[in-house]
Amino acid sequence: MTHDCSHPVVDAGLYPFDARGIAKRFRHAAIFGALDALEPGETMRFCNDHDPLPLLNQINGYFGPRVQINYVSRAPGEVIIDFLVTQ
Repeated sequence: MTHDCSHPVVDAGLYPFDARGIAKRFRHAAIFGALDALEPGETMRFCNDHDPLPLLNQINGYFGPRVQINYVSRAPGEVIIDFLVTQ
């Protein structure tokens, strides 16, 4: 499945978040703020240039089961992850 984050298609309840355009020192704060702003049933489609495994561990530790993590793509240079808020 191919997805171009520079041309997001927004479905109801699906919000694109392209981390590649955010300064590295602000990324984690911006991501956590965006996830905190989502309502149950909404999804943030996250795009990044690498697989953010430490970030995923931090998200699991902070949000627990409230946020489900689902990979859409693991292509080099274009990792896409859907973060679904469940509660």
